Formats: sequence, C-alpha cells, structure tokens
Amino acid sequence: MIKKAVVWVLLFALLLVPANPGVFAVEEETGLQNENRPLTGNENAPLLENIPFEIKAKSALLMCANTGEIIFEMNSDERRPIASITKIMTMLLVMEAIAQNKISLNDVVVVSEHAAGMGGSQVYLAPGEEFTVHDLLKAVAVHSANDASVALAEHVAGSEGVFVSMMNEKAKELGMINTNFLDCSGLTDEGHYSTARDIAIMSRELITKYPQIIEYTTIKHDTFRNGTFDLDNTNHLIGKYRGITGLKTGFTDAAGYCLAATASRDGLDLISVILGAESMSLRFSETTKILDYGFSNYEILKIERKDAIAGNVNVKKGLTLTVPVAYEDNKSVLLKRGQRDKVKEEIRLPEYINAPVSIGDRAGEMVLLLENKEILNIPLVATEEVEKATWIKLFLRLMVHWFSLARR
Repeated sequence: MIKKAVVWVLLFALLLVPANPGVFAVEEETGLQNENRPLTGNENAPLLENIPFEIKAKSALLMCANTGEIIFEMNSDERRPIASITKIMTMLLVMEAIAQNKISLNDVVVVSEHAAGMGGSQVYLAPGEEFTVHDLLKAVAVHSANDASVALAEHVAGSEGVFVSMMNEKAKELGMINTNFLDCSGLTDEGHYSTARDIAIMSRELITKYPQIIEYTTIKHDTFRNGTFDLDNTNHLIGKYRGITGLKTGFTDAAGYCLAATASRDGLDLISVILGAESMSLRFSETTKILDYGFSNYEILKIERKDAIAGNVNVKKGLTLTVPVAYEDNKSVLLKRGQRDKVKEEIRLPEYINAPVSIGDRAGEMVLLLENKEILNIPLVATEEVEKATWIKLFLRLMVHWFSLARR
C-alpha cells in the first residue's frame, strides 16, 4: 500500500511540473513578444519618386499592379473628364456580374432604343437586334463601342441610370474619392470625372480580380455582326509593345487623348495612366516611355508559399505541446533592380501561444528585410486545433504516457 501511495504521489507531483518550461510558463511571463501587436502583413513603404523625365500630358501615373504601389505621379489627383476610360468601370461591373452568376457570357441581350441611340464610337446597334454578352463585351473592349456599353449596362442593371449608381457605389467601395460617373460610356464631360490615381485603382481591380478580361483587351482585330463589321483595337500598343495586356483609350475634346495601359513582364505588372495628351500619337509615346521606365528600373519578388509549413510553435496549457504554423497567403514586394540579392528573410515565432488554438490563429510572421528595414511580412497561422488542457485531461494524458512506458 505504501508503495502504491508513493507512486500516486509521484504521479501527482509530475502533474505540477511543467512538461515543457516554454509551454507551461507562468501566465504573466513573456509569451508572444508584445502580444497585443497584430501580426499583420506590412504594406510596402511607398517608392514614390520624382518624375524622372518630362511627361507631355495633363496628368500621369505609374503603378505596380502586383502591390498597388505608385512609382511616380504627376497631377494624379486632378479631376478631369476621362471620356471612354469610363468603360473600365463598365467592364469591371460586367465581369463582376458574370463572376456572381447574375449574367453569363452566353446571355442574349436585346438592344433597346436608348442603347441604339448612342453617338460617338459605336457598332451601330439597331433596336431589337440580339447579341451575346460576349460579343458586346468584345465590342466595348476592342472598339470602345458606346452603344454596346449601354446595352450591357441595361442587361446587368435594368437601366443605364441604375448601372451608373452601381458604378459610383463601386468607386466609393474602392476608395476612388475623386470620381463621379454620369454615364457608362464617357460621352458626358461636364460633371463626369476621375483622376489618374482613381483610374489606376479601378484598372488594378479589373485586371487582378478578373484577369480573363485580358482575353478581350488584347484582341488586335476581330469582327462583329457575323463578320460584317470590323473591330480594330483603339489601343495601338496591342501587338506592338512587349507585354502589353490592355486596357482602355479615351478621347473627347474636353478630355483630350487618354490611355490607361496595362503590361506585364517577368511577373511584374504595371499600370500606366495618361490623361489629357494633345494628340493620339503622344498618348502612346508617353505611355511607352512610362512603361519602359518601370520595367527597366523595377522588378517583383514573389513569395508564393501559401499553406506551406514554416515551423512549429509551443502551445501553453494545450493537449498538444506544439502546433505547426504555415504562411497565411502569397505576397509580392516591389524592388528596384539590383536590390534582390540584398533582401534577407527571417522567420519570427513567439515563445509560445496559449491554448485553445484554432486553425488560422496567428502565431508568428515571416519578414523580409532590406538594409535592416522591414519591407514585407506575411503572418504565420496555426494549421491545427489544440484544445485547452484541464487538470483532468493533463492527468489522463500523463497516465496514458506512464502506462505506455511501463509496458516497454
């Protein structure tokens, strides 16, 4: 009996001794360094530069679409009429409706009198004609057709007026604080405006959320109405500039010659915006100048490790002593050329985390450093659940462990 009592006393004493000092540390001891600090990914510090050359336009901007950083800008918050650049938002809402299964590319659209009455660039729709969403989207993306834009707007929202309300609501959602839409085509000049910055924001939303739009915006030549009407891309850089993927031209007397261009090389995605150029040739030459600068001076570093295990973290008062942690997401960082070899990577794990642990709980971070400055971090998250251990559960776990040792 005395021996049994001694054994039970020893077992109980073992319960009071932490199996892992880092795991069962006193509650007040240091666990996560500054536990209240959110382990979120830091956005890259702006790389905004002085304009490295003269830009012959009213407004201009160069953005890295991968990260949303602006590389340089000129009068980027100046409100201006934007003509058919408007159709970027029209295409965005059409693609969003398709993604949400509200409409499909195969839907047949019956042309209304209102749509058929649009002037300017058009494919000369007639009231009662029927076309698929696919055909009308192609007419908008390639030929900048105003009538096709209105037909699509009516198909999505029931009327152009309701669609315009959706456009403005989407602009607000995206943080386009200097934009106001009055139509879906850009024919209106007075009171209908945006800025180079806002245009870059909606362009990025379109090409990153719905990259399939590039299948339309990169068409150099096609036909409409069973081959009887030619569609030639108004963006003359298509097929001429290496890596060009779109996006939209615009012109009215008030807006001048405009172009929001997207291009991609070696994983680096750029957005160039030119507003108010004095000629068609200038909007293309200035865009080329801007994109050339971006590709020549910058590169993208992609960290594509989503769900990959980065290590294990101790769990305090958990049924399991450790939990694997993985990268929460993929991220990219914009670098000036020549900086890649100077980037260092650190995995930062807390001493422990407290049970209970749920899948997705943050537990550390991966940090990229450039000259000892943090330029990017990716949160690390728990990949397994860990229940909190009560004294009874701890006792039972210890008993199972003890008996397993006794059987050896």
